[in-house]
Amino acid sequence: VQLQASGGGLVQPGGSLTVSCAASGFTFSSAAMSWFRQAPGKAREFVAAITWSASRTSYADSVKGRFTVSRDNSKNTVYLQMNSLKPEDTAVYYCATGITTSKRSDPSQYDYWGQGTLVTVSS
Repeated sequence: VQLQASGGGLVQPGGSLTVSCAASGFTFSSAAMSWFRQAPGKAREFVAAITWSASRTSYADSVKGRFTVSRDNSKNTVYLQMNSLKPEDTAVYYCATGITTSKRSDPSQYDYWGQGTLVTVSS
């Protein structure tokens, strides 16, 4: 299993950015996918999740209404579109999969992680 996150960078407060995660080595179209983030000195936290069919999504309260998770099963890729970015959104963003429980916000429930992509929100 390989998860390759990309698209991070520096963006001004109020700006937008989309990060992507390209997957390989498993049946992506059957797998739920999630995004987490980890700021310096803080624990890894849940951001968003999407079911295999994209029929359901879920978000952390801190990003609800600003972030959108989506997927393209033909490209084996999951996306996280981030709008109205705030300095507190600064973190390394990770995609994850391999969960077999309903505890989607618990990082310990995931078997596979990407390497992360850094998003910095600063003026």
